[in-house]
Amino acid sequence: MKMEMRDIEYFAVVAGQGNVGRAAEQLGLSQPALSKSLRRLEAAVGAKLVKRTPKGVDLTAVGTALFARARGLRLSLDDIEREAVELGQGRAGHLRIGAGSVLAFHLLPAACGDLRKDAANLSISLVTGEPNILNAGIRNGELDLVVTSIQESQHSGLIEEHLFDEEYVVYASVNHPLAKRRQLTLADLAHEQWVMAAADSPSERRLSQVFAGAGLPPPKIAVDATDWPSRHQFVATSELLGFGSRTMMRFAATRFRLTPLPVKDIAVKRRVGIVYRKNAYLPPAALRLIDILKITAKEIVREKR
Repeated sequence: MKMEMRDIEYFAVVAGQGNVGRAAEQLGLSQPALSKSLRRLEAAVGAKLVKRTPKGVDLTAVGTALFARARGLRLSLDDIEREAVELGQGRAGHLRIGAGSVLAFHLLPAACGDLRKDAANLSISLVTGEPNILNAGIRNGELDLVVTSIQESQHSGLIEEHLFDEEYVVYASVNHPLAKRRQLTLADLAHEQWVMAAADSPSERRLSQVFAGAGLPPPKIAVDATDWPSRHQFVATSELLGFGSRTMMRFAATRFRLTPLPVKDIAVKRRVGIVYRKNAYLPPAALRLIDILKITAKEIVREKR
């Protein structure tokens, strides 16, 4: 007996709900009809997929393995459906992009503007967040591509294309006492207090690694704020220090009275790139945006030289 696609889809809903009654309600089926579908699938597989519990159902080992495959199959079917609709209707469709907040501010608006010159009917959704959250959105099929910090080692199931490297700098208010110094060492910063995105944010981890390498205690965080304009406002109106990409600081300096500090011993960079799901359907608009971002990256690299 062969497995039927409909039975697999019904099983995935049961597994997700953990309850046959709730799954039947979601699918618009009667419980007997859904139970019959489960029995048919179990007969095709030759093994039990679920076991009844007082609260609903639990997956067996075989059921767990099939559910993992079913989720991947659902994503593939969604990709196929989306591709067929976009080709059939001859339209650009909808592009779902994720990005770090700074990159969303200074890199993507111009790139998306260039993209929409060729696809005026294209609609775009932009989501900002931390790399791990954005990569999860890629894996779940919620995003088409992400522009963010990328790691040295490739994530399983994802493709990472390097665009450019960004240098990190320490920055302060133009009125900060250290802003008057021509050169600083890490030891000069040992007793300063900092504004960070979070206690375990990528920038905080990078700075802590630098301090540890110099035999210094970790930087003391006085304020953590996920919103980068708020972080810059804190730094600009106090004697707190900030740490972030030079690009971010350069843009912030146009709105706040900030300046990079000439710290001798800091050589920290982050790799910025494009991330998308391996073997997934990428709409034409996404492929075009990737080309535009690569051209933009070359211009950024030339400007830094």
